[in-house]
Amino acid sequence: MQTITQLAKERTPFLFVLSYDLSKRFVEPLTSLDKNVFFKIGGQRNYPQTPLQKAYYLHRSPLDFKTYQHAIADVLEEIRSGNSYLLNLTFRTPIETNLSLQEIFHYARAKYKLYFKDQFICFSPEKFIEIEGNTITTYPMKGTIEASLPHAKEQILNDTKEMAEHVMIVDLMRNDLGMVAREVKVEQFRYIDKIRAGNKELLQVSSKITATLPSTWREHLGEILQTLLPAGSITGTPKRSTVEIIKRIEDYDRGFYTGVFGIFDGKNLYSAVMIRFIEKEGGSLYYKSGGGITIDSDAQSEYQELIDKIYLPF
Repeated sequence: MQTITQLAKERTPFLFVLSYDLSKRFVEPLTSLDKNVFFKIGGQRNYPQTPLQKAYYLHRSPLDFKTYQHAIADVLEEIRSGNSYLLNLTFRTPIETNLSLQEIFHYARAKYKLYFKDQFICFSPEKFIEIEGNTITTYPMKGTIEASLPHAKEQILNDTKEMAEHVMIVDLMRNDLGMVAREVKVEQFRYIDKIRAGNKELLQVSSKITATLPSTWREHLGEILQTLLPAGSITGTPKRSTVEIIKRIEDYDRGFYTGVFGIFDGKNLYSAVMIRFIEKEGGSLYYKSGGGITIDSDAQSEYQELIDKIYLPF
């Protein structure tokens, strides 16, 4: 993380891409950015927008329900034992499509996008942190529902399981910001964003939490990011023990999935969580997805959520 701190101290604009466990890190000044890396974040992009120009298909081959049911039973046992209260359980799903990773990236409609060297792409709806001036802001996102359902907004906001899950993540992120900043406050609690998910529209629930950093934050930016990662919304609470449970129960290496990417523009920092993620492995494509598990979770509905999150946002 020293490179991040050094470039920030020098006020040099750069892109950073950090894996879930921080074992893989890509940090490059924007002026010399790899020609095979494209991004859209913080109102900036380094590629021209391309409209969808051809018919496409997407075939999914998710893990069988029995395997998922066994994994969620393990998670619920850990929750009953008091080792976690909320755990974000994810799996990878083989997919087939007639589009290349680069085509999916260029066609995708998303607030935050990354194409990385024909290895993976993400088209994320979720911010991680923003730092403008000396104010650090995070936007934990928990709770999703199809917008077409009757009274969808009221349904998601009044769901007790979704409320509990969201409250736990907000509390975790408040505590995380408190480790690097002061005057932590929840400015907006459980507001609704609408996003496109293939041929569906989804409502997603987020909150806005702010805090004040010391004016010298650029001289410690690498340490700040290291303290805050991995993101609470894609791990759970309490974070340390939940991360260990994830490591045991998930059947694959998350890699860059659920890591973060962002830019420092010379003054401010903008970043996003790498979800809605497709990775190429040995010529095959895998879509990584999941959701938060609490004591009230139902295996069938959580399994369906994992599948529903496998889409192309055109």
